[in-house]
Amino acid sequence: MNIDDPRLTAYALDELDEAERAEIAHEAAVSAETQREVQETQTMARRLREDFAAELQHPASVVKAPLSANLSDIRDDPWFWSIARPLAVAAVIAAFAVIGLAIFGGYKLQQNKIAQASRHPTNLPLAAPSEIEAEMASPMIALRQPAAAQPEFREDFSRDGDIRTHNGKSNTADYGLFIENPFLAALDNPLSTFSIDVDTASYSIVQRFINNGTLPPKDAVRVEEMINYFTYDYPKPTADEPFSINVDVASCPWEQAHRLVRVGLKGREIAQDKRGTSNLVFLLDVSGSMTPAERLPLVKQAMRLLVEKLSEKDRVAIVVYAGASGLALPSTTGEHKEQILSALESLQAGGSTNGAEGIQLAYKVAEDNFIKGGVNRVILATDGDFNVGVTSQGELIRLIEEKAKSGVFLSVLGVGEDNLKDSTMQKLADKGNGNYAYLDSLDEARRVLVQQMNGTLVTIAKDAKIQVEFNPARVASYRLIGYEKRLLRKEDFNNDKIDAGEIGAGHTVTALFEVVPVGANANPAANLPSVDPLKYGTYSTNATQGDQRSTSSEMLTVKLRYKKPDGDKSELIERAVVDDGKQFANASADFKFAAAVAEFGMLLRNSEFKGSGTPGAVLEWAEEGKGKDANGYRAGFLQLVRKAQALKRG
Repeated sequence: MNIDDPRLTAYALDELDEAERAEIAHEAAVSAETQREVQETQTMARRLREDFAAELQHPASVVKAPLSANLSDIRDDPWFWSIARPLAVAAVIAAFAVIGLAIFGGYKLQQNKIAQASRHPTNLPLAAPSEIEAEMASPMIALRQPAAAQPEFREDFSRDGDIRTHNGKSNTADYGLFIENPFLAALDNPLSTFSIDVDTASYSIVQRFINNGTLPPKDAVRVEEMINYFTYDYPKPTADEPFSINVDVASCPWEQAHRLVRVGLKGREIAQDKRGTSNLVFLLDVSGSMTPAERLPLVKQAMRLLVEKLSEKDRVAIVVYAGASGLALPSTTGEHKEQILSALESLQAGGSTNGAEGIQLAYKVAEDNFIKGGVNRVILATDGDFNVGVTSQGELIRLIEEKAKSGVFLSVLGVGEDNLKDSTMQKLADKGNGNYAYLDSLDEARRVLVQQMNGTLVTIAKDAKIQVEFNPARVASYRLIGYEKRLLRKEDFNNDKIDAGEIGAGHTVTALFEVVPVGANANPAANLPSVDPLKYGTYSTNATQGDQRSTSSEMLTVKLRYKKPDGDKSELIERAVVDDGKQFANASADFKFAAAVAEFGMLLRNSEFKGSGTPGAVLEWAEEGKGKDANGYRAGFLQLVRKAQALKRG
């Protein structure tokens, strides 16, 4: 359409009725130039609103003109709305563009002066504060002066989440604040209950930060996702069960008086040729924020890798969303791979992000092509920056929860850096019966979509939960390491209505507990504030059960509940464990490696529970636990720790 059409400006400013909006959205969807025009108009309008809001906070600087008496006349004048108003908007936008460029140029000039002054303090005289203020002043926009010196990195916390400033550059990435699990007294809290899945995004995000020369924000470090990024050599399950449960105990390397418990699950493997026919819908964010090379271009490369691995019977549809959603490719069989790849190649970024419309359309396409007994999955690739339509995290999660009832599972692939909405994507994957991975490179895309293809696409169990019961006669207190965002109430374990995690074919899941045995010199849980004695009874009302606890040699019992992918009733597996007193030096290579990854995560978070661990100790444990390392991922971890160690020294 004609980019000078005034309806295009009205569309960008969300001033059209639903019918006109849909018409313009359809026309804009086929023109990259039109999409860019809409995005630029929206960006300028947003900046204008921000600037006017700033002005209203300083009423003394606002020139008040006696226009109120004429407002009603203007409001009723059709000439103003049809001709004058669009021209006025265009004039204001053009004026602000000129002013903005001038201010930006002055701002960059002043930055250069300050940078030169900091590099050569004896050669250049520092400008007086009044000179700097005069040079930076603007009648409309207040710019913050850069600090004379920036630390390597620092963290600021605001109501919008964790914002990191690296070399003066801020971002709006949101990782979601969480508090680490504390030590709990086994006598008062004998049950630890949480959902399990194999999200691995946190490790890739941490990797990206460190490779870029800075340490990650604390809340980007989710220890369980770092541990579960790696596979472990657990025994395969028996033919009649989807999982094997494996528990081993050794001394805790960062606190020798404590014990470290590793709970490991191994999912049933499915051969590539035994995988059911796939009905996949690629739901791809093509909004303007996806333009950089590490976003939409990387997503397109990742999807190509997956398409190349599909059989002739598998089906792929492509749904895209920006300001409006659309079907870029109807469900197409794998025998037409060139058509699928061509549709991928033609995608371009532009516009704002209406994720909710895209989600609804993607699930409809998946449901229309549903394969009973097959793999039915939506693969969402985005930076998570939903800013049009349904934008609240709560509403998006409720939408996904409703769509999950269709039997279509969800995989979320996160991309991007400075505006990554990690917290939103993690929750969408959790509620969509799926998994969440972050793609920081094409190698990571290959790991998730090719090397672990069956685990990513084929779900062998849903709503998987673990409940560990600790024996107070053997355990004074314990701490679950990680899983803070997956905790459940103890009553939720037997409640089949409660949503939990999903496990893919061949996946391993690992959870670590730091346990304080009875008789240890110090018990961290003893430092917790005391609770008033109960007025009407005791915590344990079953004296017989209490006697059994006091005589049992068992340290704990692990229970696992799960549902079959198409089932509604959960099944139970459990295993009791006795601590045989093994020392960390005699633990298995896998045990040592998992401990090394956990301690590295705690060091990155500067956790109060990191104990005596150091980067050097992490390297030592990881080297001892490296094992065969067929894919080189454990060697990559060692390299990552060394890089982080250098940053810490810096």
